[in-house]
Amino acid sequence: MQLLWLFLLLLPIAHSSPANVSDELLWGVYRPGLYFGLRPRLPQSLMTGLMWFGTQNYQSLTKPRHACDQGDGLDSYTWTTYDPRQGGVQVIKDSPNNVEITTELLKVPDGKNGGSWAARIKGKPINPAYPSRISTIFYLGLEGLGGIDMITDEDENGIDGPVEFAGNTQDLGDFSIRIVDGPNNRAVTQGPHAEDFFPRLGKSHFVGLRITSNELWTAKEWILQSLLGRASPLAEKYRQADPAPDPSFVLQLPDEAVTASNLYAIQKSFDGEFQFDVFFQSGSTPQILDAETLDTGIPALQTSFANRFKATFPIPDSYSTSDRKDLESFSQAITSNLFGGIGYFYGTSIVDEGSVPEWDQEDDYSYDDDDDVVLQQGPRLTEPTALFTATPSRSFFPRGFYWDEGFHLLHIGEWDNDLSLEILKSWISLIDEDGWVAREQILGEEARSRVPPEFQTQVPIIANPPTLTMAVTAYINRLKAKNDGPSYADLGMGYVNGDQQFPIHGFPTTSPSGSEYTTYDKGVLFLRNIYQPLRRHYDWFRRTQRGQIKQYGRKARSRTEAYRWRGRTETHILPSGMDDYPRAAAHAGELHLDLISWMGFFTRTMRGIAEFIGETEDAASFAEIEQAIINNLDDLHWNEQNQMYCDVGVSQDDESEHVCHKGYISLFPFMLSLLPPDSPRLGPILDLLHDPDHLWSPYGIRSLSASHPSFGTGENYWKGPIWIPMNYMILQSLHNNYASVPGPYQKRAKEIYEGLRRNVIDNVFKEYQRTGYVWEQYDALTGEGRRSHPFTGWTSLITLILAEKY
Repeated sequence: MQLLWLFLLLLPIAHSSPANVSDELLWGVYRPGLYFGLRPRLPQSLMTGLMWFGTQNYQSLTKPRHACDQGDGLDSYTWTTYDPRQGGVQVIKDSPNNVEITTELLKVPDGKNGGSWAARIKGKPINPAYPSRISTIFYLGLEGLGGIDMITDEDENGIDGPVEFAGNTQDLGDFSIRIVDGPNNRAVTQGPHAEDFFPRLGKSHFVGLRITSNELWTAKEWILQSLLGRASPLAEKYRQADPAPDPSFVLQLPDEAVTASNLYAIQKSFDGEFQFDVFFQSGSTPQILDAETLDTGIPALQTSFANRFKATFPIPDSYSTSDRKDLESFSQAITSNLFGGIGYFYGTSIVDEGSVPEWDQEDDYSYDDDDDVVLQQGPRLTEPTALFTATPSRSFFPRGFYWDEGFHLLHIGEWDNDLSLEILKSWISLIDEDGWVAREQILGEEARSRVPPEFQTQVPIIANPPTLTMAVTAYINRLKAKNDGPSYADLGMGYVNGDQQFPIHGFPTTSPSGSEYTTYDKGVLFLRNIYQPLRRHYDWFRRTQRGQIKQYGRKARSRTEAYRWRGRTETHILPSGMDDYPRAAAHAGELHLDLISWMGFFTRTMRGIAEFIGETEDAASFAEIEQAIINNLDDLHWNEQNQMYCDVGVSQDDESEHVCHKGYISLFPFMLSLLPPDSPRLGPILDLLHDPDHLWSPYGIRSLSASHPSFGTGENYWKGPIWIPMNYMILQSLHNNYASVPGPYQKRAKEIYEGLRRNVIDNVFKEYQRTGYVWEQYDALTGEGRRSHPFTGWTSLITLILAEKY
C-alpha cells in the first residue's frame, strides 16, 4: 500500500492538489551556488549544506568541496533528473578525490508548512582500482527566530547510529531532522596509531556552534575552523611520527556543542562506497519518512519525469541522428540543471544614484540653482528584499540576472507554466516606484562574496534588455494555445479600475501540474495584476533611455522614438548585455539599434497585454508607438550603402553618422521579428547571416564578423564568440515568421533555419560529451566551449531548439 501511495504522490499530473499548493515550491535546492544545499523560500529560516574532502592525504583538506567552483576541477556535476515540485537526482564526478557522489532529493508536500523531504547522499569510487576515502559533512543552520536542538545524546567520542534534531520556527512549525547511515558503510579502522584513536573510529562526529544569523552563510569556515581546532594539537603530537596517523583519524569534528547552538554539523568518514539519508520531517506530515521512501520514490520520480520530458520536449523524427538516446539524456540533463539552478535570495543591495558619466547628465535629472545634477552621492544599502529566480551559472553567476531571466523563463514555462509565473512575479515585485529594476541582483553578503567589488554597486539609470517581456509574450501565447474560447476582454468582462486584482505577494498559488494559470479567467487575473508595474517599467525605459533626434540634423517620421543605453564607458556598454561589442564613441547623441529594437518588442508586448485584459485605449496607444518605432528603425538606423541596420553616432565634426559593425547588433530588428516577411531589408540581412566570411560558422552564428578588425581581440567577450540565446532568437524568428510565412525570402529562410539549427545543436552536444559541461559561449573558429561552466542558464535553450519550442 505504501508503494502505491508513493507512486501516486510522484505522478506529476495525477496526484491530488494540497490545500496550499505553494507548499510544493516552498522547499528546494534553492542554494544553487552550493553543490547541494536546501532552504525554503523564506527570508530567515533553516538552511542546509553538504561539504566533503578526501582523506587519502592531509592536503585534500585544503580543497574542501562546498560552493560550486570551477577551480575545484570536478569532471562534472549534473542534475540528471530534477523537477522543482518533486525533487531529483544529481551526479557529481570528483576525480581528484576518486569519488562519484550522487545526491537524491524527494519532496513530500503533504500537510502544512511546505511538507517534508528526504535526501540521500551516496558515493562510490570512480576508479575501483584506487582508494576512495571521503569525509562528508552535512550541516544545518537556523537564521532568525526559532530554535534547533540535537536530541541524540552527545558523546565525546562520537555517535553510533542515527543523529536526530528537533526544531521549530513560525513558518515551518515543528520539525525534526534525522541523519541515518546506509547499511554497508565502511570506515578506515586500520593503520598506524589506530589504537590511539580506537574509541572514535567508525562513528559520526559533530559540532554545535552559535553564530549570528548574518554569518550563517559562512558555515564552511566555522566548521573547518572547529575541525582544525581539534586537529592542530594532534598534528603537533604526531609531527615526528613516521608514518603519520591516517588523516581520517585526525581530521574530525570535536564532538561538542555550545548552548543554544544554531549551526550543527555532522561528519562521516568512509572507505569506499557509502550512503546516508537525511529526513526533514514536518510536524504536519503524517507519513513517516524512512529509507523505503527513497528506495521506491526516487525510481518512480525518475520514470515519471522521463516520460513527461519526452512528451514535453520531444525530438522530432525529422532530426536524424545516430545518438538519439544520448541526445535525449543530454537534453533532459541540461533542462534539469536549469531547474536545479533556481534559487531563493534575500538581502540588501548596494545602490548609487550619483554614479553618472558626463554624457549621461541630461534633462532627465533634477538640477539645482547652479545647474548641478541633484543626485544622492555615494553608495548606500537598500532595505532587504527577496528574489526567486533561475541563475545563469552555479559556479560563476549564482544570482539573478535580468538579461538572462527572460530566456530562462521561456524554457521553464514550457515545463511548468505556473512556476515560471512565480519567478516572473518575483522579478516584477522588484520594480521600484520609478519603474527601475537593477540589472544584476546581488542580494546580501553571501551573494556579494561572489562578485568583484567593481560590479557590486547598481545604478538606477542603468537598464538591461527587457527580456522579461519575452516571458510575458510566451505566457500569452500559451494561454491562446490552450484556450479556444473568447477571453474575458472579448466578452466585455475585463476587470475595470483594478477590481478583483490580487497584490503581487498575495497572488493565488499554483497547481501541482503547473498549469492552473493557463485558463482565460486566471490568465486575465494574472496579466491584470502585472500590468501596472510593467507599465511603470516601460515608462521608465522611455523616459530614461530616450535618445536625441532633432539634434544633429536627423530626420525621422517620429520625433520621439529613439533610444540610447545610459551608463556606458568608453569601451563597454554593460547595460546592453553585450559588454565589449564595438560601438560608436561615447557621446550623449548616440543612438543604439538594439535598444530601439527591444523597445519595439516591449511595446508590442504591452499592446498584447492591454488587448488581452480589455484596455483598448492603451492598446491603441501602444500600437501607434510600435509603428513609430518600426518607422524610425528605417529612418534612423538603416544604412543603404552597407545594406544593414547600424548604431548612430556623432562625428568629430558634430554630425550624425552611422556606425556599422556587422554582428549581432545588426540583426536585432530581424531577431525580434520587427520586419514584415516581405521587407526589402530582409534579403541583405539573410545574406549577412549566411556569409561564412562574416557571421555563419559550422557551430552557430558568430557575435561579430570574422572579417572585422576587432574580431577575437581584447576581452573577446562579444567580439566573435557564439552565444546560444542569440542563436535561439535567430532560429525563433526564422521558424515562427520568415520560414513559415509566405514571402519572397521564405524558401531561403527555411534552408538557413535547418542548417543553423543542426550546427548549433551538434556543437553544444559534442562539447558536452567532450567536456562534461555546457558553456557560457563557444569559440567562433573551433566551436570549443569557453568561459563559465556549467552554464545551464540560457545555454539550456538547446532543449527548446531540439524540440522546436519557440
